[in-house]
Amino acid sequence: MEGINIFENILNSKKIFKNRDVLRHSYTPDYLPHRKEQIEAIASVLVSALRGETPSNILIYGMTGTGKTATVRFVGNELEKYSLRTNTRCYMHYINCEIIDTQYRVLATLAKNLGRNVPMTGWPTDRVYEEVRYAIDKREQTVIIVLDEIDKLVKKGDDVLYSLSRINSELERSRVSLIGITNDLKFKSFLDPRVISSLSEEEILFPPYNAEQLRDILMQRAELAFYDNVLDPEVIPYCSAIAAHEHGDARKALDLLRVSGEIAEREGASRVTVDHVKKAVRKIECDNVVEAVRTLPTQNKILLFSMILLHMAGRTKFTTGEVYTVYKSLCKKVGMDVLTQRRISDLISELDMLGIINSIIISKGRYGRTREIKLDVPIDSVKKVILEDYRLQLLSKSEDTLRTHISLDLFGTAF
Repeated sequence: MEGINIFENILNSKKIFKNRDVLRHSYTPDYLPHRKEQIEAIASVLVSALRGETPSNILIYGMTGTGKTATVRFVGNELEKYSLRTNTRCYMHYINCEIIDTQYRVLATLAKNLGRNVPMTGWPTDRVYEEVRYAIDKREQTVIIVLDEIDKLVKKGDDVLYSLSRINSELERSRVSLIGITNDLKFKSFLDPRVISSLSEEEILFPPYNAEQLRDILMQRAELAFYDNVLDPEVIPYCSAIAAHEHGDARKALDLLRVSGEIAEREGASRVTVDHVKKAVRKIECDNVVEAVRTLPTQNKILLFSMILLHMAGRTKFTTGEVYTVYKSLCKKVGMDVLTQRRISDLISELDMLGIINSIIISKGRYGRTREIKLDVPIDSVKKVILEDYRLQLLSKSEDTLRTHISLDLFGTAF
Protein backbone atom coordinates (compact mmCIF):
# COMPACT_ATOMS: atom_id res chain seq x y z
CA MET A 1 0.00 0.00 0.00
CA GLU A 2 2.85 2.40 0.80
CA GLY A 3 4.26 1.98 -2.70
CA ILE A 4 0.86 2.77 -4.21
CA ASN A 5 0.57 5.91 -2.06
CA ILE A 6 3.96 7.16 -3.26
CA PHE A 7 2.94 6.80 -6.89
CA GLU A 8 -0.50 8.24 -6.21
CA ASN A 9 1.12 11.39 -4.81
CA ILE A 10 3.24 11.77 -7.93
CA LEU A 11 0.41 11.04 -10.35
CA ASN A 12 -1.95 13.41 -8.60
CA SER A 13 0.52 16.30 -8.48
CA LYS A 14 0.29 19.24 -10.92
CA LYS A 15 0.81 17.91 -14.44
CA ILE A 16 3.54 19.54 -16.50
CA PHE A 17 3.83 17.30 -19.57
CA LYS A 18 1.11 16.50 -22.06
CA ASN A 19 3.55 14.42 -24.19
CA ARG A 20 7.24 14.59 -23.26
CA ASP A 21 8.26 12.32 -26.17
CA VAL A 22 7.70 15.28 -28.49
CA LEU A 23 10.91 16.75 -27.01
CA ARG A 24 13.05 13.67 -27.76
CA HIS A 25 15.45 13.44 -30.71
CA SER A 26 13.59 10.47 -32.18
CA TYR A 27 10.37 12.46 -32.72
CA THR A 28 9.69 13.65 -36.28
CA PRO A 29 7.21 16.57 -36.32
CA ASP A 30 4.66 17.20 -39.07
CA TYR A 31 6.44 20.44 -39.91
CA LEU A 32 10.12 21.40 -39.62
CA PRO A 33 10.68 25.13 -39.06
CA HIS A 34 13.55 26.79 -40.95
CA ARG A 35 14.46 23.75 -43.05
CA LYS A 36 12.30 24.46 -46.12
CA GLU A 37 15.34 24.94 -48.37
CA GLN A 38 16.95 21.65 -47.29
CA ILE A 39 13.63 19.75 -47.50
CA GLU A 40 13.09 20.97 -51.05
CA ALA A 41 16.69 20.14 -52.02
CA ILE A 42 16.36 16.52 -50.80
CA ALA A 43 12.87 16.16 -52.29
CA SER A 44 14.06 17.48 -55.69
CA VAL A 45 16.62 14.64 -55.80
CA LEU A 46 14.32 11.86 -54.54
CA VAL A 47 11.38 12.81 -56.79
CA SER A 48 13.08 10.73 -59.51
CA ALA A 49 11.99 7.63 -57.56
CA LEU A 50 8.34 8.54 -58.13
CA ARG A 51 9.00 8.68 -61.87
CA GLY A 52 10.53 5.20 -61.89
CA GLU A 53 14.06 6.60 -62.24
CA THR A 54 17.15 6.17 -60.04
CA PRO A 55 17.70 9.14 -57.67
CA SER A 56 21.22 10.46 -57.25
CA ASN A 57 23.09 9.61 -54.06
CA ILE A 58 23.17 12.42 -51.48
CA LEU A 59 25.76 13.38 -48.88
CA ILE A 60 24.40 15.59 -46.09
CA TYR A 61 26.71 17.64 -43.86
CA GLY A 62 26.02 19.70 -40.76
CA MET A 63 26.93 20.06 -37.11
CA THR A 64 25.11 18.10 -34.40
CA GLY A 65 21.56 19.32 -33.81
CA THR A 66 21.06 21.08 -37.17
CA GLY A 67 18.08 18.92 -38.14
CA LYS A 68 19.77 16.59 -40.65
CA THR A 69 18.21 13.33 -39.45
CA ALA A 70 14.79 14.84 -38.72
CA THR A 71 14.68 16.40 -42.20
CA VAL A 72 15.65 13.18 -43.98
CA ARG A 73 13.08 11.21 -41.96
CA PHE A 74 10.43 13.85 -42.72
CA VAL A 75 11.11 13.75 -46.47
CA GLY A 76 11.21 9.93 -46.34
CA ASN A 77 7.80 9.80 -44.64
CA GLU A 78 6.34 12.15 -47.25
CA LEU A 79 7.87 10.10 -50.07
CA GLU A 80 6.48 6.82 -48.74
CA LYS A 81 3.01 8.33 -48.22
CA TYR A 82 2.90 9.67 -51.79
CA SER A 83 4.32 6.40 -53.11
CA LEU A 84 1.55 4.44 -51.38
CA ARG A 85 -1.13 6.66 -52.93
CA THR A 86 0.35 6.29 -56.43
CA ASN A 87 1.50 2.66 -56.07
CA THR A 88 5.08 3.53 -57.11
CA ARG A 89 6.80 1.44 -54.39
CA CYS A 90 9.39 3.76 -52.83
CA TYR A 91 10.81 2.81 -49.44
CA MET A 92 13.34 4.39 -47.10
CA HIS A 93 15.47 2.24 -44.76
CA TYR A 94 17.27 4.13 -41.96
CA ILE A 95 20.45 2.80 -40.29
CA ASN A 96 22.33 4.55 -37.48
CA CYS A 97 26.00 3.69 -38.04
CA GLU A 98 26.93 4.75 -34.52
CA ILE A 99 25.00 1.69 -33.30
CA ILE A 100 25.24 -0.57 -36.36
CA ASP A 101 28.91 0.17 -36.84
CA THR A 102 30.38 -2.68 -38.92
CA GLN A 103 30.01 -3.42 -42.60
CA TYR A 104 28.60 -6.89 -41.90
CA ARG A 105 25.97 -5.58 -39.50
CA VAL A 106 24.90 -2.85 -41.93
CA LEU A 107 24.27 -5.43 -44.65
CA ALA A 108 22.63 -7.90 -42.22
CA THR A 109 20.32 -5.16 -40.88
CA LEU A 110 19.38 -4.16 -44.43
CA ALA A 111 18.68 -7.78 -45.33
CA LYS A 112 16.43 -8.20 -42.24
CA ASN A 113 14.59 -4.95 -43.04
CA LEU A 114 13.99 -6.32 -46.52
CA GLY A 115 12.55 -9.57 -45.18
CA ARG A 116 15.55 -11.90 -45.43
CA ASN A 117 16.52 -14.17 -42.53
CA VAL A 118 20.20 -13.30 -42.02
CA PRO A 119 22.15 -13.81 -38.76
CA MET A 120 23.94 -10.79 -37.28
CA THR A 121 27.23 -12.73 -37.32
CA GLY A 122 28.71 -15.79 -38.95
CA TRP A 123 28.11 -15.55 -42.68
CA PRO A 124 30.63 -14.39 -45.32
CA THR A 125 29.98 -10.73 -46.11
CA ASP A 126 29.59 -11.52 -49.82
CA ARG A 127 26.73 -13.89 -49.03
CA VAL A 128 24.93 -11.24 -46.94
CA TYR A 129 25.39 -8.72 -49.76
CA GLU A 130 23.81 -11.20 -52.18
CA GLU A 131 20.83 -11.55 -49.84
CA VAL A 132 20.42 -7.76 -49.86
CA ARG A 133 20.69 -7.59 -53.66
CA TYR A 134 18.20 -10.42 -54.12
CA ALA A 135 15.69 -8.91 -51.66
CA ILE A 136 15.84 -5.51 -53.38
CA ASP A 137 15.54 -6.91 -56.90
CA LYS A 138 12.69 -9.36 -56.28
CA ARG A 139 10.21 -6.73 -57.49
CA GLU A 140 10.20 -3.33 -59.13
CA GLN A 141 10.83 -0.72 -56.43
CA THR A 142 13.10 2.12 -55.33
CA VAL A 143 14.97 1.59 -52.07
CA ILE A 144 16.60 4.59 -50.38
CA ILE A 145 19.21 3.57 -47.82
CA VAL A 146 20.00 6.22 -45.19
CA LEU A 147 23.32 5.78 -43.38
CA ASP A 148 23.28 8.21 -40.45
CA GLU A 149 26.64 8.94 -38.76
CA ILE A 150 28.21 7.42 -41.88
CA ASP A 151 31.68 8.57 -40.79
CA LYS A 152 31.59 6.03 -37.92
CA LEU A 153 31.19 3.24 -40.47
CA VAL A 154 33.78 4.50 -42.95
CA LYS A 155 36.51 4.69 -40.32
CA LYS A 156 36.30 0.88 -40.22
CA GLY A 157 36.47 0.57 -44.02
CA ASP A 158 34.45 1.67 -47.04
CA ASP A 159 33.94 -1.69 -48.80
CA VAL A 160 30.23 -1.77 -48.03
CA LEU A 161 29.83 1.76 -49.40
CA TYR A 162 31.71 0.80 -52.54
CA SER A 163 29.37 -2.19 -53.05
CA LEU A 164 26.14 -0.32 -52.29
CA SER A 165 27.10 2.70 -54.40
CA ARG A 166 27.48 0.36 -57.40
CA ILE A 167 24.62 -2.03 -56.70
CA ASN A 168 22.41 -0.48 -59.40
CA SER A 169 24.60 -2.05 -62.10
CA GLU A 170 23.61 -5.49 -60.70
CA LEU A 171 19.87 -4.83 -60.43
CA GLU A 172 17.36 -5.61 -63.16
CA ARG A 173 14.00 -4.46 -61.76
CA SER A 174 14.77 -2.10 -58.90
CA ARG A 175 16.79 0.97 -58.02
CA VAL A 176 18.85 2.04 -55.00
CA SER A 177 19.81 5.50 -53.74
CA LEU A 178 22.12 6.19 -50.80
CA ILE A 179 21.87 9.08 -48.36
CA GLY A 180 24.87 9.58 -46.08
CA ILE A 181 24.53 11.88 -43.05
CA THR A 182 27.59 13.17 -41.17
CA ASN A 183 28.72 16.01 -38.91
CA ASP A 184 32.36 15.43 -39.97
CA LEU A 185 33.20 17.95 -42.69
CA LYS A 186 36.42 16.02 -43.42
CA PHE A 187 34.46 12.82 -43.94
CA LYS A 188 35.44 12.37 -47.60
CA SER A 189 39.14 12.27 -46.74
CA PHE A 190 38.53 8.73 -45.39
CA LEU A 191 36.99 7.52 -48.66
CA ASP A 192 38.45 5.75 -51.65
CA PRO A 193 38.30 8.13 -54.68
CA ARG A 194 36.05 5.60 -56.49
CA VAL A 195 33.51 5.81 -53.63
CA ILE A 196 33.67 9.61 -53.54
CA SER A 197 32.74 9.89 -57.20
CA SER A 198 29.67 7.66 -56.85
CA LEU A 199 28.51 8.59 -53.33
CA SER A 200 28.62 12.38 -53.34
CA GLU A 201 26.62 13.07 -56.50
CA GLU A 202 24.61 15.66 -54.54
CA GLU A 203 25.82 17.46 -51.40
CA ILE A 204 23.57 19.41 -49.03
CA LEU A 205 24.84 21.51 -46.11
CA PHE A 206 22.73 22.18 -43.01
CA PRO A 207 23.76 25.46 -41.31
CA PRO A 208 23.43 25.87 -37.51
CA TYR A 209 20.22 27.41 -36.14
CA ASN A 210 20.33 30.89 -34.61
CA ALA A 211 18.57 31.80 -31.34
CA GLU A 212 15.43 33.07 -33.10
CA GLN A 213 15.10 29.88 -35.16
CA LEU A 214 15.62 27.71 -32.08
CA ARG A 215 12.89 29.68 -30.32
CA ASP A 216 10.48 28.85 -33.15
CA ILE A 217 11.38 25.14 -32.93
CA LEU A 218 10.86 25.09 -29.16
CA MET A 219 7.58 26.99 -29.41
CA GLN A 220 6.30 24.42 -31.91
CA ARG A 221 7.29 21.46 -29.73
CA ALA A 222 6.20 23.10 -26.45
CA GLU A 223 2.61 23.40 -27.68
CA LEU A 224 2.51 19.61 -28.09
CA ALA A 225 4.69 18.70 -25.10
CA PHE A 226 3.33 20.83 -22.24
CA TYR A 227 -0.05 21.70 -20.76
CA ASP A 228 -1.19 25.30 -21.20
CA ASN A 229 0.39 28.01 -19.04
CA VAL A 230 3.02 25.81 -17.34
CA LEU A 231 6.03 27.51 -18.98
CA ASP A 232 7.17 30.90 -17.75
CA PRO A 233 7.56 33.29 -20.75
CA GLU A 234 11.35 33.52 -20.25
CA VAL A 235 11.98 29.74 -20.40
CA ILE A 236 11.97 29.19 -24.17
CA PRO A 237 14.07 32.30 -25.01
CA TYR A 238 16.56 31.27 -22.30
CA CYS A 239 16.86 27.67 -23.60
CA SER A 240 17.23 29.04 -27.16
CA ALA A 241 19.98 31.46 -26.19
CA ILE A 242 21.99 28.75 -24.42
CA ALA A 243 21.68 26.34 -27.37
CA ALA A 244 22.50 29.07 -29.91
CA HIS A 245 25.71 29.69 -27.99
CA GLU A 246 26.42 25.93 -28.32
CA HIS A 247 26.70 26.10 -32.14
CA GLY A 248 22.94 26.32 -32.78
CA ASP A 249 22.22 22.82 -31.52
CA ALA A 250 18.47 22.08 -31.58
CA ARG A 251 19.03 18.80 -29.72
CA LYS A 252 20.60 20.71 -26.85
CA ALA A 253 17.65 23.14 -26.82
CA LEU A 254 15.10 20.29 -26.76
CA ASP A 255 17.02 18.43 -24.05
CA LEU A 256 17.16 21.59 -21.92
CA LEU A 257 13.45 22.17 -22.24
CA ARG A 258 12.57 18.54 -21.46
CA VAL A 259 14.92 18.21 -18.48
CA SER A 260 13.73 21.58 -17.11
CA GLY A 261 10.17 20.25 -17.18
CA GLU A 262 11.23 16.98 -15.53
CA ILE A 263 12.99 18.87 -12.72
CA ALA A 264 9.92 21.06 -12.16
CA GLU A 265 7.74 17.94 -12.14
CA ARG A 266 9.94 16.18 -9.56
CA GLU A 267 9.91 19.28 -7.36
CA GLY A 268 6.11 19.38 -7.51
CA ALA A 269 6.19 22.86 -9.07
CA SER A 270 3.17 24.12 -10.98
CA ARG A 271 5.31 26.03 -13.53
CA VAL A 272 8.65 25.62 -15.28
CA THR A 273 10.92 28.59 -14.55
CA VAL A 274 14.35 29.87 -15.59
CA ASP A 275 15.69 28.45 -12.30
CA HIS A 276 14.62 24.99 -13.50
CA VAL A 277 16.49 25.60 -16.77
CA LYS A 278 19.64 26.55 -14.83
CA LYS A 279 19.36 23.31 -12.86
CA ALA A 280 18.84 21.43 -16.14
CA VAL A 281 22.04 22.94 -17.57
CA ARG A 282 24.01 21.66 -14.58
CA LYS A 283 22.37 18.23 -14.72
CA ILE A 284 22.97 17.77 -18.47
CA GLU A 285 26.59 18.90 -18.18
CA CYS A 286 27.11 16.52 -15.26
CA ASP A 287 25.46 13.63 -17.14
CA ASN A 288 27.56 14.28 -20.25
CA VAL A 289 30.80 14.35 -18.28
CA VAL A 290 29.92 11.21 -16.32
CA GLU A 291 29.06 9.36 -19.55
CA ALA A 292 32.33 10.51 -21.16
CA VAL A 293 34.28 9.24 -18.13
CA ARG A 294 32.45 5.90 -18.20
CA THR A 295 33.71 5.24 -21.75
CA LEU A 296 37.34 6.23 -21.08
CA PRO A 297 40.11 3.60 -21.40
CA THR A 298 41.38 2.18 -18.10
CA GLN A 299 44.66 4.11 -18.16
CA ASN A 300 42.77 7.40 -18.57
CA LYS A 301 40.55 6.48 -15.62
CA ILE A 302 43.57 5.80 -13.41
CA LEU A 303 45.06 9.13 -14.47
CA LEU A 304 41.83 10.94 -13.66
CA PHE A 305 41.55 9.17 -10.31
CA SER A 306 45.08 10.44 -9.51
CA MET A 307 43.85 13.99 -10.03
CA ILE A 308 40.75 13.35 -7.91
CA LEU A 309 42.97 12.17 -5.02
CA LEU A 310 45.13 15.27 -5.34
CA HIS A 311 42.01 17.45 -5.34
CA MET A 312 40.56 15.66 -2.29
CA ALA A 313 43.86 16.13 -0.48
CA GLY A 314 43.35 19.89 -0.77
CA ARG A 315 45.27 20.65 -3.96
CA THR A 316 43.03 22.70 -6.25
CA LYS A 317 45.82 22.93 -8.86
CA PHE A 318 48.61 20.47 -9.60
CA THR A 319 51.37 19.83 -12.13
CA THR A 320 51.93 16.98 -14.57
CA GLY A 321 54.80 15.74 -12.40
CA GLU A 322 52.62 15.53 -9.28
CA VAL A 323 49.87 13.73 -11.18
CA TYR A 324 52.40 11.31 -12.67
CA THR A 325 53.78 10.42 -9.24
CA VAL A 326 50.33 9.51 -7.93
CA TYR A 327 49.43 7.76 -11.18
CA LYS A 328 52.47 5.44 -10.91
CA SER A 329 51.44 4.45 -7.40
CA LEU A 330 47.87 3.67 -8.48
CA CYS A 331 49.10 1.54 -11.38
CA LYS A 332 51.08 -0.60 -8.93
CA LYS A 333 48.02 -0.94 -6.68
CA VAL A 334 45.88 -2.37 -9.49
CA GLY A 335 48.63 -4.23 -11.35
CA MET A 336 48.58 -2.09 -14.52
CA ASP A 337 51.57 -1.17 -16.68
CA VAL A 338 52.97 2.32 -16.04
CA LEU A 339 52.98 4.56 -19.12
CA THR A 340 55.79 7.02 -19.78
CA GLN A 341 55.44 10.59 -18.55
CA ARG A 342 55.35 11.78 -22.16
CA ARG A 343 52.40 9.48 -22.92
CA ILE A 344 50.64 10.65 -19.75
CA SER A 345 51.10 14.24 -20.93
CA ASP A 346 49.27 13.26 -24.14
CA LEU A 347 46.43 11.68 -22.13
CA ILE A 348 46.15 14.85 -20.05
CA SER A 349 45.73 16.81 -23.30
CA GLU A 350 42.94 14.41 -24.34
CA LEU A 351 41.12 14.91 -21.01
CA ASP A 352 41.48 18.66 -21.51
CA MET A 353 39.92 18.46 -24.99
CA LEU A 354 36.99 16.48 -23.55
CA GLY A 355 36.39 19.28 -21.03
CA ILE A 356 37.00 16.97 -18.05
CA ILE A 357 39.96 19.04 -16.84
CA ASN A 358 41.34 22.53 -17.42
CA SER A 359 45.05 22.83 -18.04
CA ILE A 360 47.35 25.71 -18.98
CA ILE A 361 51.09 25.82 -19.73
CA ILE A 362 52.92 28.11 -17.29
CA SER A 363 56.52 29.28 -17.34
CA LYS A 364 58.85 28.43 -14.46
CA GLY A 365 61.53 30.81 -15.71
CA ARG A 366 64.90 29.11 -15.97
CA TYR A 367 63.29 25.87 -14.72
CA GLY A 368 61.34 25.60 -17.99
CA ARG A 369 57.61 25.19 -18.47
CA THR A 370 55.03 22.96 -16.84
CA ARG A 371 51.33 22.28 -17.13
CA GLU A 372 49.03 23.49 -14.35
CA ILE A 373 45.92 21.30 -14.08
CA LYS A 374 42.54 21.84 -12.42
CA LEU A 375 39.61 19.43 -12.32
CA ASP A 376 36.38 20.59 -13.93
CA VAL A 377 34.03 17.71 -13.05
CA PRO A 378 31.53 16.74 -10.32
CA ILE A 379 34.05 14.86 -8.14
CA ASP A 380 31.74 12.43 -6.35
CA SER A 381 29.87 11.36 -9.51
CA VAL A 382 33.07 10.87 -11.52
CA LYS A 383 34.79 8.96 -8.71
CA LYS A 384 31.81 6.63 -8.44
CA VAL A 385 31.86 5.94 -12.21
CA ILE A 386 35.61 5.21 -12.19
CA LEU A 387 35.21 2.74 -9.34
CA GLU A 388 32.45 0.93 -11.28
CA ASP A 389 35.28 -0.47 -13.43
CA TYR A 390 35.95 -3.89 -11.89
CA ARG A 391 39.69 -3.53 -12.66
CA LEU A 392 39.91 -0.41 -10.49
CA GLN A 393 37.86 -1.42 -7.45
CA LEU A 394 41.05 -1.94 -5.42
CA LEU A 395 41.54 1.82 -5.52
CA SER A 396 38.57 2.40 -3.22
CA LYS A 397 40.19 0.24 -0.51
CA SER A 398 43.42 2.24 -0.52
CA GLU A 399 41.91 5.66 -1.19
CA ASP A 400 42.18 7.06 2.36
CA THR A 401 45.78 5.92 2.78
CA LEU A 402 46.83 7.39 -0.55
CA ARG A 403 45.08 10.68 0.15
CA THR A 404 46.83 10.96 3.51
CA HIS A 405 50.21 10.41 1.87
CA ILE A 406 49.47 13.04 -0.74
CA SER A 407 48.38 15.63 1.82
CA LEU A 408 51.60 15.04 3.79
CA ASP A 409 53.69 15.71 0.64
CA LEU A 410 55.42 12.33 0.92
CA PHE A 411 55.67 11.88 -2.84
CA GLY A 412 59.15 10.47 -2.71
CA THR A 413 58.66 7.95 0.09
CA ALA A 414 54.98 7.16 0.45
CA PHE A 415 54.68 5.70 -2.97
